[in-house]
Amino acid sequence: MRAVNLLRGGQLSKRMLMLRALRPAADGRPEKSTAEAAYRGLVDLNRRDRAAWCEVMLYPYLDEGLTRALTALEHGLPADLRWLEQLPADPDLRAWHRVEADCDGMPLELRLADQGPFREAHGHELAAPLTVERQQEWTQALDAAWTVLVRRHPWHAETIAAGLTTLVPLLPNPDGTEVSSAARRAFGAIAASLPDDPVLLALTLVHEFMHVQLGALLDLLPLHGPPTSARYHAPWRPDPRPAGALLQGTYAHLGVTDFWRTELTAGTGGERARREYDTWREHTETAAGTLLESGELLPAGQEFVTELREAVRRRPPSA
Repeated sequence: MRAVNLLRGGQLSKRMLMLRALRPAADGRPEKSTAEAAYRGLVDLNRRDRAAWCEVMLYPYLDEGLTRALTALEHGLPADLRWLEQLPADPDLRAWHRVEADCDGMPLELRLADQGPFREAHGHELAAPLTVERQQEWTQALDAAWTVLVRRHPWHAETIAAGLTTLVPLLPNPDGTEVSSAARRAFGAIAASLPDDPVLLALTLVHEFMHVQLGALLDLLPLHGPPTSARYHAPWRPDPRPAGALLQGTYAHLGVTDFWRTELTAGTGGERARREYDTWREHTETAAGTLLESGELLPAGQEFVTELREAVRRRPPSA
């Protein structure tokens, strides 16, 4: 919880700095008035209602939208800032469906983001706006998954409750397999199709929020150097990956390994838990070793991945 609060504070600072940077970037451009009005509107909101300002500033896709705008202006291209004009009014946050789950006194509050800009950053086909029936299906599925997390994975449940605010519904793959995603510049959000199994939905929440946390940490503390042309084997993918992408996958799969370790220890996962735990423990430990030998990690990254490898080596009780 404390760590997630630190990451959230970093995101608030980063996003306000990006808004400030938008003003000089738009000097002499038609976008200047919109950038100025948005900045001043948010400064005023912060004075009047700090909680409302935090909610707007942590709109998951603010980072993505500002990055696109700043990149366009830097290259002398027009930047569409129409979405920014309405940001202080909080349009999407009010329109999104709210889902609330509670298990043993621990609440989870999420928004189902089935409309609004920049959600395509998740890289998968977006589901259509939710019908009442589909919203109820998501509500029931999240309630069941939340029970799994609270009762068997309380550490992950506390972290998710503290930092996850938004879920974007996706369509499954054409072959029916489920998909999920975390976007690098969408702190607080994940995207997923709806699985039938509450255990798999619980695992998706853990896996994707691990990505979200690492992205926010990298905004505060670089763990590897600038991108290079080198590519490394990722045991869970057919294509070699750059060091940064391999680090993301390795950290997320630490969460997957921990999830199946706990399921195995609890005796609730059967043979599936044993199989998944053995697979992901081996994959994650191998990838951590690759990163440590890559020469691309900074000192903080070396320490981070060393501790990650030690964590993944921790075996469940033999019982």
